[in-house]
Amino acid sequence: MAELETSNDTLFILLGAIMVLAMHAGFAFLELGTVRKKNQVNALVKILTDFAVSTLAYFFIGYFIAYGANFFTGAEDLSQKNGYELVKFFFLLTFAAAIPAIVSGGIAERAKFNPQMAATFMLVGFIYPLFEGIAWNHKLGIQDWMNVNFGAEFHDFAGSVVVHAVGGWIALAAVLLLGARRGRYTKEGRVSAHPPSSIPFLALGAWILTVGWFGFNVMSAQTINSISGLVAVNSLMAMVGGTLSALWIGKNDPGFVHNGPLAGLVAICAGSDLMHPIGALVVGGVAGALFVIMFTLTQNRWKIDDVLGVWPLHGLCGAWGGIAAGIFGLEMLGGRGGVSFMSQLCGTLLGVSIAFLGGYIIYGVLKQVIGIRLTPEEEFEGTDLSVHKISATPERESGW
Repeated sequence: MAELETSNDTLFILLGAIMVLAMHAGFAFLELGTVRKKNQVNALVKILTDFAVSTLAYFFIGYFIAYGANFFTGAEDLSQKNGYELVKFFFLLTFAAAIPAIVSGGIAERAKFNPQMAATFMLVGFIYPLFEGIAWNHKLGIQDWMNVNFGAEFHDFAGSVVVHAVGGWIALAAVLLLGARRGRYTKEGRVSAHPPSSIPFLALGAWILTVGWFGFNVMSAQTINSISGLVAVNSLMAMVGGTLSALWIGKNDPGFVHNGPLAGLVAICAGSDLMHPIGALVVGGVAGALFVIMFTLTQNRWKIDDVLGVWPLHGLCGAWGGIAAGIFGLEMLGGRGGVSFMSQLCGTLLGVSIAFLGGYIIYGVLKQVIGIRLTPEEEFEGTDLSVHKISATPERESGW
């Protein structure tokens, strides 16, 4: 543990926290460019406020549930070890806050603002850290059980399942409870097109996320001595695979092209420290194809109005990444070994189950108690009135 106490490690993980914090701007612009123009301000306010609420939930509750640590001591005690533990909290917080940022994209354009803030607090304070503690801190003995029965623990280096699949499956529960946007599907079963409001903003969001992802993945090592160039190159190859497969299967659609690298990066998180770069390329390519195919199915055939496609992108590609680590991480496929397919499958299914059930309970209770959906008038106008009052300016006449 001595290496954890160095100033270099503190700076290393602080830079990682800053890079992942910057990714939240990517979430904001990705949503901003995808939703209709009248909902752009709402999207911006929601992402920033979600992060603030997430910070309080994780500081006071979530971090303790996951790691058994708290910060209710004097500042002198907290400054020990060069403040490494504090900065580690900051780094892990940026992961936790990705959960409501993911959910936000799925429920966009018809969810009430204040109930979503309440959901954010509950998700980051209780649901996310429950599985985070199981996967990354050996809570409840589940990792030990898988090690005994399958020969290896569940491995998720940077959060394909812990962050992305959990966020995506929570979002699916919320989307199902909310229902589709008004006018999205006609009585005859046809789909009413709601095209992105700004491809440049969507592309900017994708690029910010892509760049920040190298902090998300590489700096999950958490110390300089543990840093791995393999993680960086595997992240690169998965990003490329996701981009090209989404370009091909999505028939050059710019929305698919810019979500393709994100699909690849979601999938590589779990096994980025284990796979050969060629394996990472395959994993990313499968993820890009999976996103395009499943986004099209959910929107057009199943009539699930997941605005940014966060369930296919994060929920399904994250689950694929968790399972893929147990395939392409094996030595026989060029990986470093030390993983079990059954452990990866069971750990992934556990994370998905906790996420979907927890999300369904939280949003279901909120729906019954205070309501989670905008009124027809608010939805038509394009914003929850609570955000409208915050953001009211003369520019309202321009159409947002």
